[in-house]
Amino acid sequence: MVKKDEEIVHSGRIVDMTPQTISVEIISESACASCHAASLCSMSEAKTKIVEVPAQLGYEPGEEVWVIMKKSMGIKAVTLGYVFPLAILVGALMGCLVSGANEITAGLLAIGAVAVYYIILWLRRDKLRNEYTFYIKKK
Repeated sequence: MVKKDEEIVHSGRIVDMTPQTISVEIISESACASCHAASLCSMSEAKTKIVEVPAQLGYEPGEEVWVIMKKSMGIKAVTLGYVFPLAILVGALMGCLVSGANEITAGLLAIGAVAVYYIILWLRRDKLRNEYTFYIKKK
């Protein structure tokens, strides 16, 4: 992964194309996956992800490309996916405990509050998909 000032860049390979979208495969590696001893160690891992970008002319399946996203979109994704749920979890847990609920009930209600948050995100997935757009460049 290459990071520039305003954007996050990953190396990828085009795996499928439709008139509307281009599917690009990105291999996301942990920091130790590039280590020379990674094959001997169970800690290294690499995950394959497919990212869909709006169709553009001049690309072919199998072509190596850069997949680019604005850095601000990455920060927003982390905030929506991790920061807000953590704040909801802690807030609900503390609120329940302060109001006199026992620990098990408080924990279950806090987990339920986070579940409701993620359900709301899932229901709004189409709107979020339109906000998070990737684009590609030739290598």
